[in-house]
Amino acid sequence: MDFKELETKSIIYKHSIFSYRSFGEGDSILLCLHGYGEDSETFAFLDGVLNDEYTVFALDLPFHGGTEWKEPLLFTAEDLIIIIDQITGSASKHFSVLAYSMGGRVALQLLEVIPERIEKLILIAPDGLHHTFWQNLSIRTIIGNKLFAYTMNHPTWVFGLMKLLSKMRLLNKSIFNFVHFYLDDNASRQLLYKRWTTMRKFNPNLHFLKKIITDRKIKVDMLFGKYDRVIVTKYGLRFQKNLKSFITLKELETGHQLLKTKYADDIAVLIRR
Repeated sequence: MDFKELETKSIIYKHSIFSYRSFGEGDSILLCLHGYGEDSETFAFLDGVLNDEYTVFALDLPFHGGTEWKEPLLFTAEDLIIIIDQITGSASKHFSVLAYSMGGRVALQLLEVIPERIEKLILIAPDGLHHTFWQNLSIRTIIGNKLFAYTMNHPTWVFGLMKLLSKMRLLNKSIFNFVHFYLDDNASRQLLYKRWTTMRKFNPNLHFLKKIITDRKIKVDMLFGKYDRVIVTKYGLRFQKNLKSFITLKELETGHQLLKTKYADDIAVLIRR
């Protein structure tokens, strides 16, 4: 079934409309969190694969998909937990999380806040395993956020710097193209500012998470693209160090786009593990 044929559902949260899709009739719950610029439709390839085992809830995060975020530019794990409880119909249900790219950072934060409710994490090319100076500056400091806002309205200096770094071979082509894709037009830049600023509180403490995983014996399975230049495998290996009994890591012969039908079996194996 085409995922677009599935009913798009929504709940009211404060003044906002939070959109999601669901499928499957299994007893276990699987929460799906998409990447930047994507939405719940990206998990279409799993429809029919896990239906007898899981009830799948794929969410549209703020400023993505059908979600209409009308609150201030701040979304927290506490907001998300309330929304999950409304969608699943219970504040005590346990669930597993399948998260891709930006969604990985959200999933790690959930594990930090409500580890007692999470059965396992499946992280696909996950963000959140590496904190950059520029990311912390731009969305987690007042001065940095003002510079970020200015840059979204006046991006010329960034393009010039990127071109220089590219010529000096200090910036790989994938990152160069990735940044241009999201900054070339004004509408995309304004969305980038809103999305990054709104999600700024999702900043998992990796040291604390390792302790949670060890103490609670939580399974974490990670899948990376061998040729991914956006989120590289070495950050996963660093997170896995000394925790191989709880954290698995696998690479596929591909780049960053791992949510595809041809990888459905690889992902399903991790979910069922």
